[in-house]
Amino acid sequence: MLDVAALGELLIDFTCLSTDENGYPTMAAHPGGAPANFLAALAKYGAKTAMLGKVGDDTFGHLLLETLRRAGIETRGMIAAPDVFTTLAFVTLDARGEREFAFARKPGADTCLSFPEIDLSFIDEAKIFHFGSLSLTDEPSRSATRQAVAYARAKGKLVTYDPNLRPPLWKDLSEAKEQLLWGLGQADVVKISEEEVRFLFGLEPEAGAEHICHTFPVKLVFVTCGADGCYFKNSRAAGREPALPGLRIADTTGAGDIFGGSAVWKLLQYGVSPEELGESALRDIVSFACAAAGLSATRPGGISSIPEYDEVLRALNR
Repeated sequence: MLDVAALGELLIDFTCLSTDENGYPTMAAHPGGAPANFLAALAKYGAKTAMLGKVGDDTFGHLLLETLRRAGIETRGMIAAPDVFTTLAFVTLDARGEREFAFARKPGADTCLSFPEIDLSFIDEAKIFHFGSLSLTDEPSRSATRQAVAYARAKGKLVTYDPNLRPPLWKDLSEAKEQLLWGLGQADVVKISEEEVRFLFGLEPEAGAEHICHTFPVKLVFVTCGADGCYFKNSRAAGREPALPGLRIADTTGAGDIFGGSAVWKLLQYGVSPEELGESALRDIVSFACAAAGLSATRPGGISSIPEYDEVLRALNR
């Protein structure tokens, strides 16, 4: 039995290490992709997970699949395609560690996944099905994602979703908004950033969370607010938990995904429906996820930056 199956992009994040006198970056390659980072956090803390998607049958694709295996993520649902390249993301950072993205994805292997290529048995086995918005940018992966979500809902799976807006990947932002809103209409649990709440609704985190819970079938929403922690809401409780103080931020790549995976791992431990969680349980979930995400941002990369469980507990105890 699987805890979580996720569909979406698996790619290489190239992160800037330094810049030469002409402005050209020296970059380090790290495994990434929002659903992969999300699953890696779950697997780190003991969940059984599987990834569904496509990489190229190339050096980076093989490295990524091996990384997933080492992280404890089932890869039999992944395809290594000989006719497309593994997607590459180039991440430059400002002085605060905030990211700017450029993508080699015209097309990338992840966008070429079709529905008949998805091994639905992994969704059948899982308690939770997770998806994000990057697989909605292009066909055939958009239709594949929509059909996989419909399949998971028909099978009674808990559906989790991360809008994960990346403007450079969309032909125009009105299309992005349409697809991100479609995703909110399918999900039981949502992890969304305060920037995405403003983009979609022009609202601040508290009002945005209220709007999401009343407008969509979402049972539990986490609005991540960077250094200001996270605002959470379901039908029983709402509140804000702070981020860990005093951290030296190096690279925020993957931190939101690691928050999401860590929160869903804690949700699994409670073993109840998201709408049944009270304030104490939600604060426990969010404080753990904030700590895991914060610690991950003190080191480079996504999958490679996830802290050990004991490290998270020590940080919380401090």
